[in-house]
Amino acid sequence: MAITAAMVKELREKSGAGMMDCKKALTACEGNMEKAIDFLRENGKMKAAKKADRIAAEGLCMALVSEDGKKAVAVEVNSETDFVAKNEKFQAFVKAIAEQVMSTDAADVDALLATTLADGKTVSEFVTEHVATIGENLKIRRFARVNAENGFITSYTHMGGKIVVLVEIEADECTPELAEMAKNVAMQAAAMRPEYCTRAEVSAEYLEKEKEVLFAAAKNEKPNAPDKVINGIVNGRLNKELSEVVLMDQVYVKAEDGKQSVQKYVDSVAKAAGTKAQVKSFVRFETGEGIEKKQEDFAAEVAAQVKG
Repeated sequence: MAITAAMVKELREKSGAGMMDCKKALTACEGNMEKAIDFLRENGKMKAAKKADRIAAEGLCMALVSEDGKKAVAVEVNSETDFVAKNEKFQAFVKAIAEQVMSTDAADVDALLATTLADGKTVSEFVTEHVATIGENLKIRRFARVNAENGFITSYTHMGGKIVVLVEIEADECTPELAEMAKNVAMQAAAMRPEYCTRAEVSAEYLEKEKEVLFAAAKNEKPNAPDKVINGIVNGRLNKELSEVVLMDQVYVKAEDGKQSVQKYVDSVAKAAGTKAQVKSFVRFETGEGIEKKQEDFAAEVAAQVKG
């Protein structure tokens, strides 16, 4: 398979590895991007800090929580420009969408678009109407609902809607101490981007694949080391990786000693309040997460206009 410059560029942005290393990885993996990333990791060429595959798009995320704290929704609606995202009309539009999600049982965006608002219009018609008046393409990208049967839900909004988080706490009551703890955990999720709430949510398939990649990387570093030593390295690195992607295993950002995990923080607050509490789930939406922005070539655009 021919390896194009665009493929090398994409892999370089995703991995942070050098251009020649990226080309070598893609050649070895016959152009398969995921396998090429694993190849780079196994050979120590991946720069973990490089996360350029998350390119922001414009729009707004919004969270709504019911008065009793038992039900909540998070939505993301995209617009073409940040200017529109800051517009009060657009913000009111997003709030109306969030309220519709809260009041219906639509399972996905397509089902939501078919639901009817109080004035008789469908959500699809409502969107089309606002596209015409706002002057930009608007898209309901995703939404999530959380229902707390035995506890309460807290929301946190960061940077005016760039990021929203919902955190579900399982507890007998919502004391002031637990409410503050929930808000702090939501802020933790906003800042540290966890992928899972607890280790129980991490799939066996994911763990097995990570062990294989880490084992190959350790073997490349220490080719003469016995498997017992290699397995020890693998387990240590896997635990470190999980402590970064699992919310309850992360180091609590406000910890005075810089070591306390989120789980230990939650336990300490519950103990001090004389009750029991645990973080049952969370939802984190970041505006434009994973959407690639269109790259504008202004020089080409001007040239095309001049020729026209």
